[in-house]
Amino acid sequence: QVQFAESGGALVQPGGSLKLSCATSGFIFRTAHMAWYRRTPDRARELVVGISAPGAWTDIRDSVKGRFRPSRDDVNNRMYLQMDSLKPEDTGVYYCNFRNSPNSWGQGTQVTVSS
Repeated sequence: QVQFAESGGALVQPGGSLKLSCATSGFIFRTAHMAWYRRTPDRARELVVGISAPGAWTDIRDSVKGRFRPSRDDVNNRMYLQMDSLKPEDTGVYYCNFRNSPNSWGQGTQVTVSS
């Protein structure tokens, strides 16, 4: 079955960086349009950035433009999110999933940006 396992979250100071990882299984990753989502304390789960099958970035949230960069490894069925210049408002639980019709959510990985 489809599975997602996110990792790499941590407590980091404002201005810091993190790289999140997502291991996937149960589907043909290399043809899937994927995305990173996050659930913040005061908002519902929101799309952060997508990455298409060829690796193009899609649906980049305005608040993360120039700071977050997605990537993918189609050999190992993994995807990543490089996050730089982190801000307190980036705090939340981050998830990877399909860009379209997301389902089978993983547990996510907690990112906390605080001094």
